Amino acid sequence: MFANPDRPAHPDHPFRPPATLVPPGTVAPPATVVPPATVVIVGAGPRATGLIERIAANAPELYGDGAPFELHLVDPHPPGGGRIWRPDQSPLLWMNSMAEDVTMFTDESVEREGPIRPGPSLAEWARGVRAAREARGAELPPELAAEAAALTGRSFATRRLQSAYLRWVYERSVAELPPGTTVHEHRDRAVRVTGPRDGRQQVWLEGRTAPLTADAVVLALGHLDAEPDAEQRALTAFAAEHQLVHLPPEFTADSDVGALRAGEPVIVRGLGLAFVDLMVLLTEGRGGRYERGADGELVYRPSGREPVLYAGSRRGVPYHAKIGYSLAGERPPVPRFFGPAEVDALLSRPGRPDFRRDVWPLIAKELGFAHYHRLFTAHPERVAGEWSAFEEKYAACPPGSPDLDVLVAAAVPDPADRLDLDALDRPLAGLRFDDHDALRQALRGHIEADLARRHDPAHSPDLAVFLALLSVYGQLIRLGDIGGWWHGFFSFLASGPPGPRLEQLLALSRAGVVRFLGAEMTVTTDPVRGVFRASSASVPGAAVEARALVEARLPEPTVDRSRDTLLRSLHRDGAAATPAGLLAVSPADGRVLDRAGGPHPRRFALGPHTEARASGAFARPGTNAPAFRQNDATARALLLCVRELSCRATLTA
Repeated sequence: MFANPDRPAHPDHPFRPPATLVPPGTVAPPATVVPPATVVIVGAGPRATGLIERIAANAPELYGDGAPFELHLVDPHPPGGGRIWRPDQSPLLWMNSMAEDVTMFTDESVEREGPIRPGPSLAEWARGVRAAREARGAELPPELAAEAAALTGRSFATRRLQSAYLRWVYERSVAELPPGTTVHEHRDRAVRVTGPRDGRQQVWLEGRTAPLTADAVVLALGHLDAEPDAEQRALTAFAAEHQLVHLPPEFTADSDVGALRAGEPVIVRGLGLAFVDLMVLLTEGRGGRYERGADGELVYRPSGREPVLYAGSRRGVPYHAKIGYSLAGERPPVPRFFGPAEVDALLSRPGRPDFRRDVWPLIAKELGFAHYHRLFTAHPERVAGEWSAFEEKYAACPPGSPDLDVLVAAAVPDPADRLDLDALDRPLAGLRFDDHDALRQALRGHIEADLARRHDPAHSPDLAVFLALLSVYGQLIRLGDIGGWWHGFFSFLASGPPGPRLEQLLALSRAGVVRFLGAEMTVTTDPVRGVFRASSASVPGAAVEARALVEARLPEPTVDRSRDTLLRSLHRDGAAATPAGLLAVSPADGRVLDRAGGPHPRRFALGPHTEARASGAFARPGTNAPAFRQNDATARALLLCVRELSCRATLTA
């Protein structure tokens, strides 16, 4: 059963068998002569939840049933969703993955040493809620219960429903911890970790005089706020001097969008997912609504409370819509040209691989292989020759070589069927428009074409490339923090908004609420007029002025600029950072590395602030998700660590 009547829906109803959950603020029982093994996890969002699930799965083998074990979770936000997926968000905010593509559980595709513990995807969980009205899922708030009842595998759930799913996964995972486990939830903020390499660790909590003492500590901090860089500081200072509004890079749900006034122009830098959230909060969130016209076209009816958004970015176009169909037939057999053997070869070279020189050509060949495999096998009328002959020649061509281009040109007659990664990455490169009206028409055509293509199985090579992108992401984890450009490219192609959001964007453009600025956008300040000014390479000589500027993107997760006190103090105390500023960790098990490259025996870290950052804490089923592999490896290393320490304590007691 996906909904268990023995586990209530909310933390107000504590559950205890087989593990014991100690509610926040409860004083732990007195320590025994030999204290139980103790682990502190800083962060209680989906990454911590996934780690707990793996601890529960691996503990019977590596730690033993019934052995005393204490687990402390430290997070000011509720466990399960944490800060980013907290339940108190606007019901207008959606996920950008379909419900059937969201799971927190391992399956046969995941390369791991621990056992598989199957569990429901978000869509399956919602079906379980519907099928068991008397169970805990029926205790969801009415609006979420109604959403779960209407959810299909192809739906884009609200973030609030995802929060409920994550809470359910958390409670199930805690309930599956072995007997003898006690879980403590601390709604606090951790500010520092101290302790010798060969001794117990102290985790200091904000406002507390006594630390939590642990045998091992895991940082699962999730997305963090950051101090502004020099450009952002200058923009903030200019805004303060001229009584303007400047919203720096941050999680959109936390932004002070109330400062953006109705009817006034707002310059928005960024057209990714943060922009989509901003667009929603400033339109539907202010009382606007959408209707279908007689011709089926979506029409936006303004409330009159919306600002006018002038939006641009480096690419000048929104992220590609999520693909709206499933892959029928054979999946691309990846990895083929960028797999474990190629990564081994890169790691065996002296020095750090250069992404553009050493890695990108292999990735490009892998993506091309997936694209042409699908084109030949699913759309043979659009190619010349047989797949087997093409594959043999393709494999023999060096990555990025002229020979490869000649081979593809001969085998794929229509240039529209060829994979052009440069054109995909920069669709407006080299294009110039006479004015913003001409740009607007071109951008609408681009978005309309993207929506049509992403929902048409005739373009199924796009979905094959998407699956290859997931495979590549999984391989890159072993190389550490390499190729910052890659993360943006991946998100642009593979992690865009739901199709309906782009349809809404078109309606907002037609209503004049959103206006496009173009590619290679720049923002300057005009101290004489006291305004921000934005321009782009797409419309030379044209500029837009505004008294408000929004940076629609998340801050970079660097250690030195993080606002997280614990992360900064860890770095000051000797933890290493990568050249791009991420926390250096062992790719094998997530142990924090010191500046000499040595792994800390008792400190681990997972998530976007580390060089082993994966594509997300949850994943599409059947894709060998990197986060699940990392969680399993870290859970096993953690259990072996505390088992050894527990054995030592027993022998010396």
